[in-house]
Amino acid sequence: MICPNCGSNNPDGTAFCANCGSPVSNGAPNNGAIPPQAQPNFQGSAPNGGMTPPPVFNGNPFPGGHIEQRNIALCIILSIITCGIYGLYWIYKLTEDVNTLKGDPNATSGGVVILLGIITCGIYMWYWLYKQGDNLDQIKASRGLPAGNSGILYLILAIVGLSIVSYALMQNELNQLA
Repeated sequence: MICPNCGSNNPDGTAFCANCGSPVSNGAPNNGAIPPQAQPNFQGSAPNGGMTPPPVFNGNPFPGGHIEQRNIALCIILSIITCGIYGLYWIYKLTEDVNTLKGDPNATSGGVVILLGIITCGIYMWYWLYKQGDNLDQIKASRGLPAGNSGILYLILAIVGLSIVSYALMQNELNQLA
């Protein structure tokens, strides 16, 4: 059978052209058959030698999803009033928001960050603050925004006992990126 679209020769009884995938009308019903999809030629290769498609962002030009903006003053006041309990929730949400914006499914979750912070008596939190600043800088750079050394600033503030200021600065960055 000759394809009316591209002119290639196909075996008798085929419903769709093997070359271009368009229907080949032979008068027989296609019994619900779906035409073969033409495979695009993507650049780059997967570990198994196959080609990998480009990432899909679900209409959002940036990886990740939507994050909620938070009132920084309210977060600080609630952290003070609850003797730091709300601060733990705030750390959890900061971690999850950065992970969402970064689009990394293997990133450390907020619950693990809090657990490691408690187990290490807060020392892990210094590392976490540095990494969060670094992650925020990477997110800003990927969006074409100027990025500094936020991780170092957050770390220095935490070392001198102003971790809550680091959280507030981080929340301000997240509010701007949301």
